[in-house]
Amino acid sequence: MKILYTGFAPFGGESVNPSFESLRLLPDSIAGADVLRLELPTSFDSAGKLLVEGIARERPDIVICVGQAGGRAAVTPEFVAINYRSARIPDNDGFQPTDEPVCGGGPVGYFTKLPVRRIAERCRENGIPASVSYTAGTYVCNNLMYTLLHAIETQFPAVTGGFIHVPYSAEQAAPKTPQPPSMDLGMIAAALRIAGEETLSVMRENAHPF
Repeated sequence: MKILYTGFAPFGGESVNPSFESLRLLPDSIAGADVLRLELPTSFDSAGKLLVEGIARERPDIVICVGQAGGRAAVTPEFVAINYRSARIPDNDGFQPTDEPVCGGGPVGYFTKLPVRRIAERCRENGIPASVSYTAGTYVCNNLMYTLLHAIETQFPAVTGGFIHVPYSAEQAAPKTPQPPSMDLGMIAAALRIAGEETLSVMRENAHPF
């Protein structure tokens, strides 16, 4: 089996993005599944295209997309993606959509395919702050989550996937005033490993992901 993890390139003036930096700390195998990593541009138009190409190329069983949510104090697996995008700041291509659908003619939303409650509970059992989130925002993260779930629905029905937001890394937060919530990259990586383990466990149990 294969788990494809994706993270984003830095954006918004940051020099790093913990969504991808944490993936560097993951082992190459989780619970018997090979771990694959893909860095995506923080771009409405390019990220989803490259993700779908990566799924078609690698044929993973699980896709876990990861994004930075500055200001959040916990790892937050996302429950739902909405067919809507509206950007407070431009993406890294300078594109700043307002009140647009992610996919014209697509459904209003998709629920995650990841066992988000189990992931959050197991993270907390291991001392990692975590909770289920019911909004992925309206920026590139939600855009990617919706694109992923739409691709699973229409092209890759055997794939299980979803999205997880992570806080700033401690290194990012240190120079900011006032100092926002943050998390050590090792702790973020541990949470993402747990996400892979719990998703594999559910698949092997053939249970409903919720």
